[in-house]
Amino acid sequence: MTDSPAADWLRRFTTTALDREADLTALDQAAGDGDFGANIAGAARLIQSELDGVVTGAPAAEVIAAAARVFLDRVGGTSGPLFGLLLQEFAAATTRAGDLTPAALTEGAINGLAAIQRVGEAQVGDKTLVDALSPAADALKALPASTPLAEAFAAAARAAEGGAEATAGIRARRGRASYVGDHAIGVTDPGAVTIGLLFAAGT
Repeated sequence: MTDSPAADWLRRFTTTALDREADLTALDQAAGDGDFGANIAGAARLIQSELDGVVTGAPAAEVIAAAARVFLDRVGGTSGPLFGLLLQEFAAATTRAGDLTPAALTEGAINGLAAIQRVGEAQVGDKTLVDALSPAADALKALPASTPLAEAFAAAARAAEGGAEATAGIRARRGRASYVGDHAIGVTDPGAVTIGLLFAAGT
């Protein structure tokens, strides 16, 4: 078992993801191909197993990188690799900072957003996880350097949750939801919701 704040964060996220699997599946069934909840839940179980194998006191960057590898290498669907890219950037920023700090969280969110947009070319308003991650990154950038880590996570979560809620009124231009046109209006994007869950797990 690990005992670092990074491990605690990821454990809380995986627990929440498993609890919300049915909700995420229902959202994806309404606007996508219905596999999002199962993919995120599968990743959560694999990450929990990875965390159980990490040495107590392992560097935060190592813990986050292990979760990133699960998403990048072992999770299907479109969103798995995107979450892997985000966690990979959190791990890289944490390495540079020496620990999971507010500055590392901010840098990881900014660089993760850029990496996801390079790969998927999504913009705010396309009804994707970018609609939650972009405002979260902006909220983190606006915080004073002295902001405690839990408060930084909370600010990012509030911004991400607001961005996710806004996707309900958007006609999708990217992802599987774009295939169903106006039928996806009124449905919150499950990827955006999960970004909110990821940040909220750090509070």
